[in-house]
Parts: sequence; C-alpha cells; structure tokens
Amino acid sequence: MAGAPLHPGAWWLWSLSLGTAATRTTNPLLLTLLIATSAYVVATCRPDAPWARSYTAFVKLALAVLLIRLVFAVALGSPVPGTHVIVNLPELPLPPWAQGIRLGGKVTAETLAFALYDGLRLGTLLICVGAANSLANPARLLKSLPGALYEMGVAVVVALTYAPHLIADVQRLRAARRLRGRPDTGIRGLLHVGLPVLEGALERSVALAAAMDARGYGRTADVPPRVRRTTTALTLGGLLGVCAGTYGLLTAEGGTYGLPVLLCGVVAALAGLRLGGRRSLRTRYRPDRWDARAWLVAGSGAAVAALLALAATRDPAALHPGVVPLVAPTLPLWPAAAVLLGLLPAFISPAPRNPTPLNPALKEPS
Repeated sequence: MAGAPLHPGAWWLWSLSLGTAATRTTNPLLLTLLIATSAYVVATCRPDAPWARSYTAFVKLALAVLLIRLVFAVALGSPVPGTHVIVNLPELPLPPWAQGIRLGGKVTAETLAFALYDGLRLGTLLICVGAANSLANPARLLKSLPGALYEMGVAVVVALTYAPHLIADVQRLRAARRLRGRPDTGIRGLLHVGLPVLEGALERSVALAAAMDARGYGRTADVPPRVRRTTTALTLGGLLGVCAGTYGLLTAEGGTYGLPVLLCGVVAALAGLRLGGRRSLRTRYRPDRWDARAWLVAGSGAAVAALLALAATRDPAALHPGVVPLVAPTLPLWPAAAVLLGLLPAFISPAPRNPTPLNPALKEPS
C-alpha cells in the first residue's frame, strides 16, 4: 500500500534550497551535479499527473538562457580580460555616448568561460524551480496556505482550473469549424473562435461567482483594529526583512547580516500571517500533515544549501574557479558529497506505482 503523499511545502523547500546552493558556486561540475540530483529525484518521485510534466519545459528554458548568455558574451563582449583569442569578429564603431559597449571584436576563451559559468548557474536555479513545479501538487499547495492568504489562493486555483478549460474550448471550436468547412486560422477564424470562448468563460465566471457567494466566500470575522494594524506591520516588515536578508545572502558584502535579517523577517512574516488567519472563518478538509518524511526532505535540501554556503566561505577558489588566468575546474570532494545529500527524497518518498490487476485479461484496452 502506497504511503500518503508528501506535503507540497516540503518539495518547495527542498527545491529552493538546491537553488540557493546553486547561487553559492560557479563551479560547472558542482552545478552539473545539482542538476543531476534534481533530475534523479524528479524521475523517481514525480507522480503521473498533467501538472508534473513541466520539468522538461524548465530544462529547455535553462538551455535557452545559457545559449542567450553565450550569444551576448560573443556579440557584446565581456569586462573579463583574456589572452586566448578564439575568433576575431568585425567590430562595429559606436558613438561616443555608447562607451563601454562594443559590438563584435575579439572573442576569448576567458570570456566564454565566464559566460558559461554565469549562465549555467542561472540555468541550474531555473531547473531547481522546475523540480518543485513537477513534484508539488499546486492545488494541495494552495490548500495548505495560511488563512491570511486564503483569497489569493482561491484566485490562483480558479485561474489554474480555468486555463485548461479555455484551451479545450478553443480546440473543440476549431475542430467543429474544420468539420463544417469553415476557416479556423487567420484573423477571421480567430474572431469566430474567440468570441464563443469568451462567452463560455463569462458564463462559467458568473456561475462560479454565484456558487462562491452561496457558500459564504469572502466573509470574514471581526477583529479589533489593533490586531489588524499589528498584522499589517508584521507582514510587511517581515517581507521586507526577507528581501533584505536574501539580498545579503546573495552578495559578498552582506554575508554578515544576511542570515540574521532573513531569519527575523521570516519569523515576523509568519507571525503576521498567523494573526491574519484569525479573519478567516473557513476550515480545512483533510489537511496535509507535515510528518517525519517532510522534515527529512526539507532538511536534506537545507543541509545542501548550508554546506555549500560554508564551503563558499572556507574555500572560495574551489567553488569559484578562476577564468583569469583560465584554469580547469576541479570537483571538490566534500562539497560534492554535500550535494549528494539532496538525493535523500528519492529513497524516502518515491512515486507510488500503479497497481497491477490480478487478471490482465480483464483490463480494458486504452
């Protein structure tokens, strides 16, 4: 018997922790190891659902970002000096007000290496976010939001639910027009297809609004003005603290204050959301439980981020290979072992297998 599905928040914490680890290094070997770790976990733990097929799209997006970064480095140059010239492109003269920018010129190996490392880091971050989208059920994640974010969660759920309906309506109407021998492309076909789709969407919106009003959506409890002001101050102050702390962690100058400010911001924001939840009169049906597996999954990702941040402080040369002079990157052993801790979810929360029928002959053909 398959276990209960993992809390979606644990998957997001695991993925964002891997993305945080990716921001602490430009070593292509470590970044490739992070990508391989996320890919193995996705292949092992991804459920068989339509929303779980977005990982490939994020991988393609990461490849596009890497390619664009390399093209910009070749066409616009780079501030990194280099001596190993690969090709010398014709350089276009620019006016004096465009000093510091060049089009064409020398393309060096140092420039390409710097662009490759930088683009690969951003691509790894995108792939980690794609892993979270493939592993965490968006509807269950929004159901787990605190009461203060209930209205926003419902709006997102409605948008996620209606988007597939709109696509299905467009395909159905285009197929009907083709069967009748009428055009379904161009401006005329778009108008004849778009108007019925918008009309059906408006009818569904009115019906949904009536159903939500009948079920008491939007009704809130009365809370004292002092509690509302405290909630607003804690929430806004906490979010500002999270932004400032995150910026500090991503920069070398803010390494001393980044983590304390981030933790204070998280605590203040959680307190504000807790107080804001008092206005909600709703209850949860079968809420997702944060069990030991969720702690292990989130903890494994947090351990990878913490150990990579520690390695970046103690041995920055290993995590940031130099490009001037150009040296071959090496794989540091204990940071690589720290990245492998991210494989823990593949062993404690694999995807449930489809049950095999007792008599295969009774299975209906698909």
